[in-house]
Amino acid sequence: MQLTMLKAKLHQARVTHSELEYEGSCAIDGVLLDTAGIREYEQIQIYNVANGERFTTYAIRAEEGSGVISVNGAAAHKASPGDRVIICAYGVLEEAELADFHPTLVYLDAENRIKRTGHQIPVQAA
Repeated sequence: MQLTMLKAKLHQARVTHSELEYEGSCAIDGVLLDTAGIREYEQIQIYNVANGERFTTYAIRAEEGSGVISVNGAAAHKASPGDRVIICAYGVLEEAELADFHPTLVYLDAENRIKRTGHQIPVQAA
């Protein structure tokens, strides 16, 4: 059986640009892509914390260290500069691969700088 698993997450990224008149995609600071293990042109899901929108696009590389998170094309209707978003990439794994699998989680501050990384989502006490 194949399972679709969370591969990588950029948590609490801030949208820096929203470019409607662009071919499409989401430009992401190259350092963030490399740290998360998200490849250029890879399909990503974006979850907008500000308005609840969820949409699919693909990643393109923005300048390393720029902090850019630019939502482009039709997706620009779903996110505005300043919105907090969660950007996720998924992978398909065989059950046998799951024992050694852990996602790469990258937690960001308000300027899209890396605060910390991890491989397990912390459980919040009720």
